[in-house]
Amino acid sequence: MRKLLALLLLFILAGCNLTLAKDIVTPTPPPPMPEVRFLYPANESTVVEGTDLQIDLVASDEGIGIARVELLVDEQPINERGPEVSAAVPVFTVRMNWLAQGQGRHQLTAIAYRPDNTASDPATILVNVLPPNGDLTALTPQPSEEGTN
Repeated sequence: MRKLLALLLLFILAGCNLTLAKDIVTPTPPPPMPEVRFLYPANESTVVEGTDLQIDLVASDEGIGIARVELLVDEQPINERGPEVSAAVPVFTVRMNWLAQGQGRHQLTAIAYRPDNTASDPATILVNVLPPNGDLTALTPQPSEEGTN
C-alpha cells in the first residue's frame, strides 16, 4: 500500500510540471543587423589632394529598413544621408562626396542605421591622397642628414 501511495504521489507531482502547448512561447530570432558596403572607390584607391571624391555606398536591412547612412573620414563625421521616399527602406544606395584633404592615407568609414538607431558594423576602406603637383617625394620618408657621409 505504501508503494502505491508513493507511486500515486510521484504521478501527481509529475503532473504538476506539465504545461499546455498554448503556454509554450517559441522565441523569435532577431532580424539580421543592417549592412553597408562601399561600391566606389575601391580600397587603397589613390586620388590627388583637392579632388572632390565621389563615394557610392549601398546599405540594406531585412528587418525595419535603413533610415540613414553616415560617412566618416579618419573617424570624423563628414556626411549623412537618408532615403527621400520614406523614413526607412530595405535597400538604400547613396552617393556622397569628400574633398580629399591632407596628403597620405585616410580611412573612410560608413555606418548604416535603422530608424531605432541600431547601427551596422562599420565598412572601412583606405584612400591614399597624393600632392596636387604629383611630387611623390613628399610622401616618401627621406633619409636623415646624420646617416649620410
